[in-house]
Formats: sequence, structure tokens, C-alpha cells
Amino acid sequence: MPTPPENLLLLYVTDPMCAWCYGFTPVIRRLKALWVGRLSVQVLVGSLNPYAQSPLASAEKDKIAVSWHRAQGKSHLPFDYSFFLRQDAIYDTEPACRALLTVRHLRPGLSLEDLRALHSAFYAGGRDITNTHVLVEVVRPFGIPENLFLAVFETNEIYRQTQEEFQLVERMGVSTLPSVYLDHPQGPRLISRGFLLPVTQQLGPLAPSSANHINSTAFLAQNRRVVWRNT
Repeated sequence: MPTPPENLLLLYVTDPMCAWCYGFTPVIRRLKALWVGRLSVQVLVGSLNPYAQSPLASAEKDKIAVSWHRAQGKSHLPFDYSFFLRQDAIYDTEPACRALLTVRHLRPGLSLEDLRALHSAFYAGGRDITNTHVLVEVVRPFGIPENLFLAVFETNEIYRQTQEEFQLVERMGVSTLPSVYLDHPQGPRLISRGFLLPVTQQLGPLAPSSANHINSTAFLAQNRRVVWRNT
């Protein structure tokens, strides 16, 4: 297995309420664990469905449920579908994204783990991560007291930063979540768009199931480019 160069940075564009991101985040976490000290990951939030104000209509729920079923079939991760039984379900992704930026501000380096926790709370636990009280509980294991979290989460500055990150992702040309970019002196280079599980070599003990294989042999190629092969 090739050794990646030091200080390689991946830009992982995702959303805490994106089903396909929920399925793909374990792959990113395994890569980071495999190449600890050489590969770092910066989580960027994409504007999946921010600032929604109205409850989902039945047709919208059906469409999202189908996407969830497909993501579950591909990722083999647990999904709780009780969300679709709620009459007042509003699919506003902005609060969870803002919570992620809040954790990034308070606990640098834990963004990816917070993303995993938000994904698990929403998809596996059926929790409403548009609710501030739920977000407080999700981030508490990261050593963030409620008053400290809210002091940042509810400021105009973090609202502004969240909106600016949505705009940054849009300027990058991101059209699909998740997307992965390689940070490069000449600008971010797209290396993966959408849910991909390349298959040729397991990540050994880091891959507890056959659902998440990745071509780690071809992951790093010449010119600091990352090569992914779709299944």
C-alpha cells in the first residue's frame, strides 16, 4: 500500500441531513484513521435544504423516503423512518449545519466526529436535529457545555459563517452531496462526486463489514491526485 505524502488535505463537502453522506462518511473516517498524521479532513457544509419553513408535503416525504431506502441498501447502515410519520416535519438543514460549524469553532479537529454523531442521531436514532435542544445533547459528548454551545450557535456571526460556507461550496461548483475535493495550491480538485464505494482492497481491521471497501492501492497517484474507481 502506498504511503501518502504528508499534510494531504481532503475537503469533504457534506450535510448532516444528507442520507448519502450518512452512508459515505464511514469511508472518509476510515481513510483518516488509516493515514493518521498524514491525511487530514476538513468538513464543509453544503446547502442541501436550508431555511425551509413549511412541513413536508406527502409527495416530498415519499421522494425522500425512496432516497433513504436506496442509501440504506447501498450502505447497509440502520435507518429510522419515524421521521416520515410526523405531520410537522420540516426538512430544514441549516440548524444542523450551523451546529457543525459551532463545534468546528469550539473543538477544532472534531468536525468529522460531530458529523458522524449528527448522522447517527438523525438517521439511526430518529431524532429531530432541527431542534436546538437535540443538537445540544448530540454535541455534549464532545465536552461542550450547553451554555457554551448556545453562546456560539445563536450568534449572528455563526449564522453569517454558515451562509458564507454555503456560498463557498456553491462557488466550488458542488452539485452533488457528498463530494470530496483535494486541497491544492491551484485550487480544490474534485476527486469524488456522490456516493462511491470503490472495491479492490479492504481496509483491513478498519473495515468491519464488506459494505465499505475502497481502492486504497490507487487512492494516491502522481501529482498529488486521488484516484477513485466507481463500482
